[in-house]
Amino acid sequence: MKIIVLNGSPKGEDSITIQYVAYIQKHFPQHDFRIIHVSQQIKKIEKDQKVFQEIIDEIRTADGVLWSFGLWVLCVPAQYMRFIELVSERGMEGAFENKYAAVITTSIHFYDHTAHNYMRAVCEDFRMKFFDAISLDIIDMMKEERRREILIFAEGFIKAILEQAATSKLFNPLTFSDFAYQPTEPETRVDTKGKKILVLTDTNDSNTNLGKMITRFKQSYASEIEVINLKNVDIRGACLGCMRCGYDYNCVYQDGFASFYNQRVRTADMIVFAGTVKGRYLSSMWKTFYDRAYFWNHTPSLAGKQLGYIISGPLRQNSNLIQILEASSTARQYANHVDIITDEGENSAEIDALLQSFAHRLVVCAEKGYLKPQNFLAVGGHKVFRDDIWGRLRPLWQ
Repeated sequence: MKIIVLNGSPKGEDSITIQYVAYIQKHFPQHDFRIIHVSQQIKKIEKDQKVFQEIIDEIRTADGVLWSFGLWVLCVPAQYMRFIELVSERGMEGAFENKYAAVITTSIHFYDHTAHNYMRAVCEDFRMKFFDAISLDIIDMMKEERRREILIFAEGFIKAILEQAATSKLFNPLTFSDFAYQPTEPETRVDTKGKKILVLTDTNDSNTNLGKMITRFKQSYASEIEVINLKNVDIRGACLGCMRCGYDYNCVYQDGFASFYNQRVRTADMIVFAGTVKGRYLSSMWKTFYDRAYFWNHTPSLAGKQLGYIISGPLRQNSNLIQILEASSTARQYANHVDIITDEGENSAEIDALLQSFAHRLVVCAEKGYLKPQNFLAVGGHKVFRDDIWGRLRPLWQ
C-alpha cells in the first residue's frame, strides 16, 4: 500500500515529526511510505509547475496521505499553508478526493488543537476521508507508552484504508458571499489622543470589501493613520525553525523583517490586522508574518497594546480561526483583544457603524491602558509556556 507523507517542516529530514514517521516506517515495512518535503522546497514548488505536478501525481496514485508537521504559532508552518493554497489555486483538490488522511504533529501542546482543527477542515474541504490525528510531545519517542500509542495510531490508519472504513465529518463547507460593501464617509471623526495607530494588511486592492473597510476605518479618525501592506515589507522567506533567535532575538534571515517589526509594529499603541479569509485561515502571507515574528521567541513582544481585526469573508463559519485570532492577541502577547469586525452582516450602514465604534474603542482602551482579565485561552496557554520554557527547554531560550 502506498502512503504519501507530506512533510510540513522546512527542516526536511531533520524534522522531529519525521523521526516519528520513520519509526512507523520501521514497524510497517510492508507498506510504501513516500516522504515529500513540501515545506522545505516550497519556493521550487511555487515556481516550477512540473515539480508541483509531480507531487500531485504521487498523491493521485496513493492509498492514503499522512500530513506531518511540527506546530508553529497556533497552526501549521507558513510554507505548509502555502502548499495547501497552491492546491486550491491550481484546482488540484481532486487529487486528494476520497484518499484516507491522518495527521501527526509534534509540539509542547500549546494550541495543538487549533492546528489539528485546521488540518481536519482542510482535509474535509478536499473531500478526503479523515481518519484521526495524533499530537505528540517533542520527546515522546523516549517514552515506551507513547511509542506503543504511535504504532496503534498507524495500525488503525492502515486498517481503515484496507477495510475502507467509514469516516465522520466535523466541519461544514465554507460559504462565501458576493456582497459588495459600499461605505459612506463618517459624520464625526475620532481623536487619536496622540496614540499611534497601525493597520497591517496583505491587500493592495482598494476596491475589495477589505480595501473599502480599511479606507472607511481610516476615515473614522481625525488624523492620518499608517497602513502597511505586508507585501511591501522585505520578507525573504518564512520561518525556518532553526531556533537561532532563541539565544538573543536575532533572526538568521538578513532581510528587513526584524527592523520592520521592531521599529514600525512594536512602536504602535494600537494595531489592527486586516485580512481576508482564505480557506481555513487567512493568507499564507499572514502566517509568514506571525511565524517570522517568532524571532521574539516566547516573549510577549506586543504586551499592553490594543489589538483588533478587520476581516472580510466567512469568519463566523470558522470558530477555529476566531479562536486563533483571539489567542494571537492574548495567549501569545499579553495584549488587549478589542474586537473583530467582519463584512458578514451584508449591510453597509451597519459595517460603517461597527468600524466607527471599533475605532473609538481602540482609542479609549489605549488611553486608559485597559487590559481585560484573561480567560482560559490565555491563562492555560501561559502555564504551558511557563512550565516548558523555564523548565526543560531553558537551554534553548536564553
